[in-house]
Amino acid sequence: MKRRTAREKALQALFQIDISKVEASDAIEHVLEEEVGDDYLNKLVYGTVQHQQEIDDEIKGYLEKWSIDRLAAVDRNLLRLAVYELKYCNEEVPANVVLDEAIEIAKLYGDDQSSRFVNGVLSKVKQNISQ
Repeated sequence: MKRRTAREKALQALFQIDISKVEASDAIEHVLEEEVGDDYLNKLVYGTVQHQQEIDDEIKGYLEKWSIDRLAAVDRNLLRLAVYELKYCNEEVPANVVLDEAIEIAKLYGDDQSSRFVNGVLSKVKQNISQ
């Protein structure tokens, strides 16, 4: 499975976990639709779920006049996924790749403003992490 596909499937699984409160394993199984599993997909979903509180705290620091609960569910979960990659996969994936991928996925799954919003927040997170 390509990493882009793993990221898209991870976003779908995280969305299900967030909205329907299903277990991570069930969400992954559902988004795979009988496809073969993928280690990177598992790493993204389980890692994001495991570190969600600290990821949310990181995101909250860059939301101006917004709370994390008020964000569109797609944007919230895409930010969580990308922040997880920035913080915990920085040995494997360059930060610019994480940002580019998140912006492209936001264009596919978010609304008209999602890509700009995601870019703005993640740029600030990236800047803070790389200091």
